[in-house]
Amino acid sequence: MIDFKNLHKRFGKLTVLDGLDLAIKKGGISAILGPNGSGKTTLIKCLLGMVIPNEGEITFKDESVLKKWDYRNDLNYLPQIANFPPNLTVFELIQMVKNLRPKESNEKELIDLFGLNDSLQKKLGNLSGGTKQKVNIVLAFMFDSELLILDEPTNGLDPIALIYLKELIQKEKEKGKTILITTHIMSFVDEVADDIVFLLDGKIYFKGSIDELKKHTNIDNLEHAIANLISKQYA
Repeated sequence: MIDFKNLHKRFGKLTVLDGLDLAIKKGGISAILGPNGSGKTTLIKCLLGMVIPNEGEITFKDESVLKKWDYRNDLNYLPQIANFPPNLTVFELIQMVKNLRPKESNEKELIDLFGLNDSLQKKLGNLSGGTKQKVNIVLAFMFDSELLILDEPTNGLDPIALIYLKELIQKEKEKGKTILITTHIMSFVDEVADDIVFLLDGKIYFKGSIDELKKHTNIDNLEHAIANLISKQYA
């Protein structure tokens, strides 16, 4: 469904993606992992068209995405930091996004799920971090798209909202959606992901299932298995 071929991205003298090749199949949940500076956020932004690679090719459903925009109608994106206009209310923001993206939406169901009805008339600048993240989730899931990209989706969520998020992700997977997740929470990855893509210094050092990673490192704890990958590369 998604192919990155020989992807290079440099910011000045800093190489962030170094000849990266990656294929993501249709359906299922892939977690893109790596320490800060590994290239995972840049990879996601290249797919979204927010960053243009210096070299290489990106295809989505066998069509190049470089310098094109229509393909983004088939994906939903949850950014790591929700920089909402502070003077808008939650209701106004949702309506604005609906007007910008004329697709059928299911925001009412999501608003009910995350208990946001009492926050709809509140200004975004007055919301707590956790409530902003719930709004972020509503915006990311309220349109029916083939691909969901979730960048640190658990940020600021209370335990109940986290349970709802995991259930929501599972329902989307059951519909045949393709879901990409970046996160530092390994327990979350262990629960929801089918495959792991581990990046380090702009290259892929592991791609496979969680069970395959645990066998590869001979470590049953996912967090420790990831730490083992990092320590071996810097040994």
